[in-house]
This record gives sequence, C-alpha cells and structure tokens, in this order.
Amino acid sequence: MAMIETKTEPMVLNMGPHHPSMHGVLRLIMTLDGEDVVDCEPVIGYLHRGMEKIAENRTNVMYVPYVSRWDYAAGMFNEAVTVNAPEKLADIPVPRRASYIRVIMLELNRIANHLLWLGPFLADVGAQTPFFYIFRERELIYDLWEAATGYRMVNNNYWRIGGVAADLPYGWVDKCSDFCDYFLPKVDEYERLITNNPIFRRRVEGVGTIAREDAINWGLSGPMLRASGVKWDCGKSITTSAMTTLTGTCTGRPQATALPGMLCEFGKCANQSKLFAKHCRDCLEVPMKT
Repeated sequence: MAMIETKTEPMVLNMGPHHPSMHGVLRLIMTLDGEDVVDCEPVIGYLHRGMEKIAENRTNVMYVPYVSRWDYAAGMFNEAVTVNAPEKLADIPVPRRASYIRVIMLELNRIANHLLWLGPFLADVGAQTPFFYIFRERELIYDLWEAATGYRMVNNNYWRIGGVAADLPYGWVDKCSDFCDYFLPKVDEYERLITNNPIFRRRVEGVGTIAREDAINWGLSGPMLRASGVKWDCGKSITTSAMTTLTGTCTGRPQATALPGMLCEFGKCANQSKLFAKHCRDCLEVPMKT
C-alpha cells in the first residue's frame, strides 16, 4: 500500500525562557521539520538582565536587594562588591565587628556554594544519594541566614556601606560555631561516600583535562584553577577587612581534571570550616560598637 507523503515548511519554535530543572534560566530557539528537531540554538543570560539600567535611578541602599540576582547562589558576595566599591572610593571605615560579621557571612555563603556544586554535580553523573546528604548541611546555613537577615537563600539585603544592616542576634555566633563543629566530620563522610566509588571514578577520572597555561589564559578561578597547579586563592591573595586574620593552605595540582577539581573542593571545605570556627570565636571577643 502506497504511503501518502506530506511536506511541511520548517517551523521555528521558542521554548522558554524557563527553568528546565538544570543550571540556570534557558531559552531554546528550535527549528522543527514536522516532529523532528533539525536545529536548536540555546540563548542564555536571562538571570540578571537590565541590572545596570536599574542601578541608574537607585541609591546604593535601594540597589542592594537587586544584586543577589547576579548569581542567585552568591548573594552575600554580590552585596559585598556593591558596598565595597563606594567604601573604597570614599575611604569609608568599617567597624571591626562589622568586618568580622561580613567575613562570617561570606564564608557561610562559600561553603553553601561548595555544597550546591557538589550535590547536583554528583546527581548529574548518576549518584543521587549524596545530593540529599549535602543539602542536609546546606539547610543549616539557611537557618543561620534566616536568623540574622530574615531571608534564607537570595536577597538577604544585609550589607550596608560602612557595615551591616543589624548586629547578629543573641546566641547566633554560638549556633554558628556549633555548625562548624558539626560540619567538619561531614566533609570526611562525603569523601568516604563519594571519592572511591568505582562508578563515580570511572565517570570523572581523566575527564576534562586543563593544563596550567590554559587555565590562566581562559580566566578560570577557584578549584579548577588550583587543580591546574596555580596556587591562587582570592581569600589569601586579595585580602579585605577581617579576612587578613584568616590563614590557610592553598593546594595546587599539575593538571586539572574533574576528579582533582573535586578533591580541591573537599580540601577547601574542610579548611574553611576550621578557619571559620576560629573567626566565630574571634567575633565574640570584639565589642558591639567597634
């Protein structure tokens, strides 16, 4: 029996912008031939559109709540650069206690980001269980943020030119110290659960090799740069405020792949937790109005 053939013109279809349960808001411009996708153009960059324009008619204090959207997982860092620039330009002093509080918030955000990377990364390569272990600890950081700022993840609106919006509530530093003591053994638990899993190692070992020169030329940062053999850590190399009181190790490896990058992250988490606990104790010794 002869089949009836039909011919259709290609159709261009917009899919999104939407959040496809992956890493960021995405728009796909798809070309369809019937039910077949013959072309697909991804369009990114919908997360922080127009922020510079919005800033033109806002004061600095009014603009701070907007900046968390630059990177929704690094709200405290976005607020930091927003207030650090005018402080540096106008030579505005920051009280010592406020400097300690700022660094504590930044380190909490940094650990939360390490966890946000590690959990979904493992889920992407087929290991779902560690995702739930890791978000267990991340929830504790959210609880600390909520107690100090009133908000859990994005848009904490806590930083101000010359300090922070409010001092830490009573008992907050003790709770934060308790978290540090609790978290450090959890890093060892992650390593036991993940690092020597044979399926996991087959999927990440030797994958994504990046030479030292390439890492520098491409502008890589963080664990991927350190895993390539470059001993660079912004917390040590570009010190600000109370960050100068923190000391730690910065390890490097000759050539980066996915596995050494992950091991650098583990080491960073453990090191940060130790330094962080010290910083919390130091903060308690600083008077309220200094």
